[in-house]
Amino acid sequence: MSRKSWLIAGSTLLAAQMALAGCSDGTSNDKVSPSASSAASGTAGSGSGEVTQITLWHMEEPPNRVERFNEIIDQFNAANPDIKVTAQVQSWNDAYTKFPAAIQSGNGPDLLFTIPDYTTVIKQLGVVQPVDDIVKSLDEKHGFLEAAVTPYQYDDHVWAVPAYGMVQVLWYRKDLLDAAGITPPKTWDELAEAADKLTTGSQYGIALPASKSMATDQVLYSFLVTAGAKNIIDGNNLITFNSENIVKAYEMYAKLLKDSPADSNTYTWGEPQAQFNAGTAAMAIEKGQYLSTFEEESGRPSTDLGITTMPVADGGEEGSIYYSNAIMMLTDDSAKQAAIAKFFDYLYDPSNYGNFLNAEPGLFLPVTEDGAAEGSSFWSDPVIAKYKDQVQVLLDASKNGQLFGFTNGVASKIGQISGPNYLAQTLEQITSKGASAAEAVDWGQNQMENAVK
Repeated sequence: MSRKSWLIAGSTLLAAQMALAGCSDGTSNDKVSPSASSAASGTAGSGSGEVTQITLWHMEEPPNRVERFNEIIDQFNAANPDIKVTAQVQSWNDAYTKFPAAIQSGNGPDLLFTIPDYTTVIKQLGVVQPVDDIVKSLDEKHGFLEAAVTPYQYDDHVWAVPAYGMVQVLWYRKDLLDAAGITPPKTWDELAEAADKLTTGSQYGIALPASKSMATDQVLYSFLVTAGAKNIIDGNNLITFNSENIVKAYEMYAKLLKDSPADSNTYTWGEPQAQFNAGTAAMAIEKGQYLSTFEEESGRPSTDLGITTMPVADGGEEGSIYYSNAIMMLTDDSAKQAAIAKFFDYLYDPSNYGNFLNAEPGLFLPVTEDGAAEGSSFWSDPVIAKYKDQVQVLLDASKNGQLFGFTNGVASKIGQISGPNYLAQTLEQITSKGASAAEAVDWGQNQMENAVK
């Protein structure tokens, strides 16, 4: 997963939500400019008959992801000579600025990768097609996770087909915890005690992001969930941020920052992972990208990579932040829609679906029950097989995943909250301006209310 900072895009939304959809490392293969690319015509001559052309845009730019996606698509095309799916690699840098104009001028794709916030943006253009029938059919065959579908289900329809999920957990260095005689924490009190005990000399108990960034927003929200305060804005854009449980969550985060490196206020995603792999931080909170680099960067065996679900506050609930990445259908052409349904049938077959997910092992998680089942192609990847126990924890955590703005209806103005990083800015009131947690949360409530007016 790339360690780039998130990009603040046009209007009020943050295009940097792309990090939640997989993050790019800035490398691009076969990228096509939205202004120069147009959706292919519905059919094309092919000698023995007509071929239905489907154009797919995705923003997963790292070469390993591009290569794997192309492999899956080429296999589908070979098995279905009357259909040709063409993938074009785009950039999240353009998603909020250039894509809408390209789509409105008829130069958009038939299929477009998305995340919950972004779907609300493109839906306003009036081109996103309901995929109720496709999702229903796939659900009957494969069983979608509720947390994966919910952010796309509103206004009486489902607006995207969930493709893969991402969830946060607590990672710990088993070698360091064992040496200190500490068992993996399950509660906030245990987490705070472990972090304090593990902070000694040049070693820190935990590495947390505390910058004004979506990385900080993500980890903070996992604490809000486990505090029992997942609802911060509802479907009517009513802000309910100023609550006792949210104050407790910020108090807990500030307490843990005392056992995090002094420059945590500059951290986004990469720095905690680097500290963790170097052994200078014993714990961190992040998604599944920790699997693929641990042995190489730490020099430790895979058995030293510990994992557990997010510790829970007294009176809180299990869970953490969870992102469902999906694919929107933008064409209303019936022939294309039939071809797209066939493509999804192929993609979600357990013999194919795991190969698609393992374009980035551990980060991209199944959103179907049989996609995660024993015997599916998901488990055949060497990284997944090596870290089977850790992967199972990620899958179990996905079942309790939450996403702010989508827990109590769909907040149409969630971008006004996520874009300015108000969760992280609230933390800065404590870390940089000396406010109490209660004062900071009250500040955050006022900022959010003003933002959604």
